[in-house]
Amino acid sequence: MTRSRARDPNVCGVTAAIAVIDGKWKTALLWLLESGPQRPGELRRRLPGLTEKVLTQALREMEADGLVHREAHPVRPLKTEYSLTGFGRELSEALAPLSDWGHRRLDRLTGGPQTV
Repeated sequence: MTRSRARDPNVCGVTAAIAVIDGKWKTALLWLLESGPQRPGELRRRLPGLTEKVLTQALREMEADGLVHREAHPVRPLKTEYSLTGFGRELSEALAPLSDWGHRRLDRLTGGPQTV
């Protein structure tokens, strides 16, 4: 899915939403940032396999989409923190039912507890 679909007014709303969270790491970053501001190094430590380049790219895209706020503190060494914006929190809350559905699906696949 292309990034341009995130801004195309002629696509379905679900497509526009998925375009914003498309990729391997963005939903995990949203989830981690729900707990409060995080420094890039903290995010990388909590997501093994995430490279600095990919983290930087994902955070820049999320900032451009209005999901995260980047705050650079004028100290040496430079201290940068990322936090969810109100819009990012709104998206995170909207994804909660989808997350619940995903957990129920995983339970079905593994023969775990099943609910209706």
